Amino acid sequence: MFETLILAAGKGTRMKSKLPKVLHKIGGKPMLRHVIDAAKRTGSTREVVVIGAGADLIKQEISDVEFVMQNQQLGTGHAVLCAKENFANSTGTLLILCGDTPLLTGESLKKFVAAHEKSNCAVTVLTAEMPDATGYGRVIHEDDGTFKKIVEDKDANAIEKQIREVNAGVYCADVRKLFGALEKVGNDNAQGEYYLPDVLTILKSEGEKIAIYTADFCDETLGINTRIQLAAADQIIRRHKLQELMNSGVTIVDPGTTFVDCDVEIGQDTIIKPNTYLEGNTTIGEDCEIGPNIRFTNMKVGNNVKAQFGYCHDAEISDNVTIGPYVHIRPGSKIGQNVKIGNFVEVKNSTIGEDTKLPHLQYIGDTDMGKSVNVGCGTVTCNYDGKKKYRTKVGDNVFIGCNTNLVAPVNVGDGAYIGAGSTITKDVPKNSLAIARARQTNIADWNDKRK
Repeated sequence: MFETLILAAGKGTRMKSKLPKVLHKIGGKPMLRHVIDAAKRTGSTREVVVIGAGADLIKQEISDVEFVMQNQQLGTGHAVLCAKENFANSTGTLLILCGDTPLLTGESLKKFVAAHEKSNCAVTVLTAEMPDATGYGRVIHEDDGTFKKIVEDKDANAIEKQIREVNAGVYCADVRKLFGALEKVGNDNAQGEYYLPDVLTILKSEGEKIAIYTADFCDETLGINTRIQLAAADQIIRRHKLQELMNSGVTIVDPGTTFVDCDVEIGQDTIIKPNTYLEGNTTIGEDCEIGPNIRFTNMKVGNNVKAQFGYCHDAEISDNVTIGPYVHIRPGSKIGQNVKIGNFVEVKNSTIGEDTKLPHLQYIGDTDMGKSVNVGCGTVTCNYDGKKKYRTKVGDNVFIGCNTNLVAPVNVGDGAYIGAGSTITKDVPKNSLAIARARQTNIADWNDKRK
């Protein structure tokens, strides 16, 4: 059992953004969310997050943790010290993470915590062998290979800068010993800050043991400080996601043009075609064909669905539905089984019953549509009178002719027929034929006077 402290108070000035650095997204969700989720998957019993810059925005986005303020950003050591009261009654292990290292997995952190608790050391520091260690604190060893100290990049000399083993900014510590040593940390360095790694040197000088645990994959420990690093991390997490999906039985036709957020779920034998974007809390069933050129955001999609060239968000699509091309399914919509939605159709906040056909060129908004309805080309539900929106109700087995306007609120009964070109403003009874259009008039021998 252990608790977690996450440092997320930095301004992130190199991001050049109005958004706090830890709220920038990779794989479809904020960096800080990735870190919190990794801690929870590791088995953390409590998460405390130190915030400062952009604190209000962070609180709006994240709600399942405790927050503590660092009003002045005086370094990582000072950030941890700000949380001293939060852990006044704690004993045992404290896992310290950074809010800008979103690639660390729960699996890796479990191994790290287990190694620390087995070592009986005061602190274990996570390190990584970096191809390019620029910007990272270097890990210095004693002659016997044990921990000696960490030198920050700006304080390192020429020889130390050649070292590729770096401090990942992740620690497991005896919580009581950690906070006791923090009181002794000074700021005599190039940055004038209170460095958390100085705690390691202090504890070592007091006879405590400091352990080193090297990460299996250096990519997992990457810290994000710039938009370039953000893009690189996003590519890594998306590549891993696609590999995970393919290993589970999903076909990705072109991984280079397929973008899947980390929380998306896809069933076996589904085929994802090029230029497809699957975002947010999207779930897709088995045996589907999605794409090309599809964007699904927060969608619940059933089995054997075929969709191409469309944007669908915050809606539900049942089994055996065909969508596209050029379809927009908007929030609040529920598409029933065996529905066919053709080209240039928009559905918004509507329920479409099973076996219904929306073949082409329709706007269906704020509508409850029954089963086996055939909707003619150019049909529009007129749901807005300039002040309020109203619903249209269409029963089962209705036939709606081309270029029909259904002016809400209006009800069309089961089995009704509506003649092409009608503007329906009154309810249509069950099994009735409704025609609402002007009688055709032909004027003989009429010539355009402009000629």
